[in-house]
Amino acid sequence: MKRFECSAVVFDLDGVLVDSAAYVEQQWRRWAAAKGLDPEPFLRVCHGRRALETIRLAAPHLDAEAELAAFVPTVEAGAEAAIGPLSGAARLLESLPAGSWGVATSGTRSVATARLRRAGLPVPAVLVGAEDVVRGKPSPDAYLLAATMLALEPSDCLVVEDAPAGVEAARSAGMPVIGVTTTHQPAQLPTDTCAASLAGVHLGRVSRDAAGRQRLEILVVEI
Repeated sequence: MKRFECSAVVFDLDGVLVDSAAYVEQQWRRWAAAKGLDPEPFLRVCHGRRALETIRLAAPHLDAEAELAAFVPTVEAGAEAAIGPLSGAARLLESLPAGSWGVATSGTRSVATARLRRAGLPVPAVLVGAEDVVRGKPSPDAYLLAATMLALEPSDCLVVEDAPAGVEAARSAGMPVIGVTTTHQPAQLPTDTCAASLAGVHLGRVSRDAAGRQRLEILVVEI
């Protein structure tokens, strides 16, 4: 079992807290079909990235900003049946002290909020979405903003990620990272350790350091 100590945990959303991979891929397939494009280049890079960066990577000939409005839905039709909580998510979030966790996602805040609610999970006070940063993952901006909103140094935040782009973002932000292998294999996730899902991540002791800061012990059942 691997042990971490931090003051807060910052979670990616899709593939970490919420099971939405099939729905996300369905969105990309529908959009690509409407544009007469092969969806595979988009599916290879979409996980963990904003739609804007995904389009820029997979179809550099397109005007990504113009295409974004056509891709990002205002209402996620059919999402109710397709989205649910991932194993261990509800239990772990319930165990964490109030104000000691947040979410940094490549989706918009409105979509993230809707997905959390559909999955029956709480919506945190600290929720960084695609519209909150100039550069999406793998740039560190989202995680650095989450640390600022939590009033913590980046090194005091522990990240949980499922995608290579998100892992790179957390690493660039100077944060330790736990990988969950819900969408990628361990070899694709250069993290400090990997668990199969949040079912293998547990809160241990909660304490205060000499400066009075809250410290969380996070225990990981490694794979």
